[in-house]
Formats: sequence, C-alpha cells, structure tokens
Amino acid sequence: MTVAAEERRALAIVERAYRGAVETQFSDGLYCAYLFHRHLGGLDVLLRGPAVGYAVRAARTPVPRLGKRELTTVNTPGKGLDVLLAAGVGVWIEEQDLRAYGPDATSGLLPGVRTVPAGAMAARWPGYRAVFYL
Repeated sequence: MTVAAEERRALAIVERAYRGAVETQFSDGLYCAYLFHRHLGGLDVLLRGPAVGYAVRAARTPVPRLGKRELTTVNTPGKGLDVLLAAGVGVWIEEQDLRAYGPDATSGLLPGVRTVPAGAMAARWPGYRAVFYL
C-alpha cells in the first residue's frame, strides 16, 4: 500500500481480545471497525497481542453456556473479520504476535489477513489520517 492510499485511511489497533459474549453480542470491536471504515472513508486494522486469535482458525469453538443455556447469538470474530475483508478493510498482524500465538498459527491464518514485521505499521503512522486504539 502506498503512502497516498494510507492518507485517506485511518488505522485502528486492536490489542485486547474477546471481552465477553453476553456483554458484546449486539456490537463488538470488529463491528465498530466496520462502521469506522464506512464513516471515515477507509480503515486498516492491526491485530496485536491476544487479538491475533481473531484471525486464526480454531479447530472448534465451543458454544458459550450460561448455566444450562447455550448462547447461540454471540458474535464470532472470524465472521467479523470476513465482513471487514469483504468491505475492503486491510487487516494486518505483526509477525512476532502471530508466532507467539502458537506454532500452527501461521497455517491457520484466515485468507486476506496480512503479516508485517514488528514495528512496520508504527513506521506508517504519519501516512494515516488518524491512528487509534479500538
């Protein structure tokens, strides 16, 4: 991506992962990123730390339970990333965080998610119209 393209976009950094199914089932950080993309005229998302797990396919995600009740209306981060990617949001992960996630993380990375060396996105900050944590 060129600097000229970044100037029209904003960068959202997501470091905190899953904050609770019940509390966020109506709106989560990835849905907010989609809205920011639409309202700001373009967005890139950098997943760091535990949030890297949003972009790695899990073998099986258990259905959350509250007592004996299964919560089937909760958001799935992988589906949220699919929506972002389809909308043209650039989704990035720092390579060191992906390696820290686990030995199979790279092979389970969702299609369309790109990796960058540590610090590479920080070097691009001056080219973005805004940089914020989400």
